[in-house]
Amino acid sequence: MKNRLIAALILSSAWIMAVPVAPAQTTASSDSPTVTDQDIQLLRQDLRSKKKQMVAANLTLTDSEATKFWPVYDQYAAEMTKIGDQKYALIKEYAQNFGSLTDAQAQSLLNRSLALDEAIAQLRIKYVPIFNKVVPGTKTATFFQIDRRLSTMIDLQLANQIPLVQDQH
Repeated sequence: MKNRLIAALILSSAWIMAVPVAPAQTTASSDSPTVTDQDIQLLRQDLRSKKKQMVAANLTLTDSEATKFWPVYDQYAAEMTKIGDQKYALIKEYAQNFGSLTDAQAQSLLNRSLALDEAIAQLRIKYVPIFNKVVPGTKTATFFQIDRRLSTMIDLQLANQIPLVQDQH
């Protein structure tokens, strides 16, 4: 299982790196592709699908467990998507103001980003007992390990695409 997870993570990482994730800076060059909101929506939908496939491939569930697990997973994923929507809006706001952020705007973006990190942690905390009701604790722990690894990889790819805030002083 460990080798399958590592292979899947490497493949997903390579796939994520090949696709522009965030609408960072737009250039005036005509040969530079423009990333639209629809492109991002489709990419995020595909990422969610691949994430679910990787969970399915690496979390051994009995038929009975699977029947109970997947509806909870879908509910969890839907709530996580709402947080992802806020994260995308924050990244988009940053991209639109890149190079001209005031101290107040930068602080606001930072505070909201940290609040989203906290919301993700709180969502995971909320769902641990819910998953524990439908699968054994070891499978709940395995699921959250997989979920965190995949989320970390996606976050690293996003961070790689987003330029650092520029000091205006």
